[in-house]
Amino acid sequence: MKKIATFLLASIAIHSLGAQSFIQAYQDRANMVTQTNITTYLQEFANLGVKKTGTTANNNALEWLKTKYVSYGYTASQIAEDPFTSGSYNSKNLVITKTGTVYPNKYVIICGHFDSITGLGVNDNGSGTSIILEAARILKDVPTEYSIKFIHFSGEEQGLLGSSHYANTVAYQGSNRVLDIKLVFNLDQVGGVMGNNNNTVYCDQDLGGLTSNNAASATVTQELRNCTALYSPLLTAVDPAEDTDYIPFEQKGEVITGFFERIRSTYPHTVNDTFANTDPVYIYNIGKASVGALQHFAVATGTLGTHETVAKNTLETVKIYPNPVKDIINIELSDSGIKNFTFEITDFQGRSIFKRTNETKINASGLENGAYLGILKAGDQTVVRKVMIER
Repeated sequence: MKKIATFLLASIAIHSLGAQSFIQAYQDRANMVTQTNITTYLQEFANLGVKKTGTTANNNALEWLKTKYVSYGYTASQIAEDPFTSGSYNSKNLVITKTGTVYPNKYVIICGHFDSITGLGVNDNGSGTSIILEAARILKDVPTEYSIKFIHFSGEEQGLLGSSHYANTVAYQGSNRVLDIKLVFNLDQVGGVMGNNNNTVYCDQDLGGLTSNNAASATVTQELRNCTALYSPLLTAVDPAEDTDYIPFEQKGEVITGFFERIRSTYPHTVNDTFANTDPVYIYNIGKASVGALQHFAVATGTLGTHETVAKNTLETVKIYPNPVKDIINIELSDSGIKNFTFEITDFQGRSIFKRTNETKINASGLENGAYLGILKAGDQTVVRKVMIER
């Protein structure tokens, strides 16, 4: 995660969308991000333990990521491990390549780290990891003019070890530029904190380091802000780029941008960086913005393919509120057409606490304060939401 705060370049602002136009297919794909998938990824990430670079848990996280990409349909030829050694640390980055239709040898990199330190790292950086997974799932069969590399770096917490290795030995060999990189789009610590007014995301802009790439970074960061406004409900502000995985690329002269949470959590790098202390809805909204932006940067087709016309999970529109809850959980189904459903509360280990059928007002007064999972099922559809109990 970013370790040094400097200054805020620009406060929340109304900004021009300029030449960028709304593309319905981009919105449709952004809407394919699901709250259930984000929540599930975060839970599974948490269950992998403390993923410190070089540990068994870190390697297990890499294998978990590989399994996800295989399940999406990515082939062995698209999935590559990138091992590195730095001091006493031995680990691997994971690189997935989706080839472009017009510029197959020019790459948009979307990246974030999957290692953690001290704690489970659900915000820092299970949040960015989950969004990259969802973007890769949705865009797997979507034609893009530019190639995309989905990269999960390790060793970030020990000093950008994985990204430095990749930038200095894979993207570059000495001063020789091996990869033609259009831009690097990084996601780090975008989890927010439950209970905050998480309606704004920072868009990172290069204001230091080499000066030759600053103007180009300003352009793509504005484009990122535009995409966020077009394809998500979030507001944006600009944050100076700092100490995270795009920096080794910036030092090589590459163009960088990224997302970072606006209201900074104090939980990363502690045992409290848990699922209970993140805001999955915020991550979901940043996921929508990320899918919209990635399509823009890689120039995705503006027409939906037949495989993309699958009906949307109508349960994703269901409202479960308030959150946090004091006594009564309300379920609003008015726009879904759902008549028969079950709602179950479980703990994070999956143990059922209670289950109700076709009830839209559920008494939760017997639950102790804390975080739970609410699982709503109707037919073959399921939606998972985090439920906080606070009295």
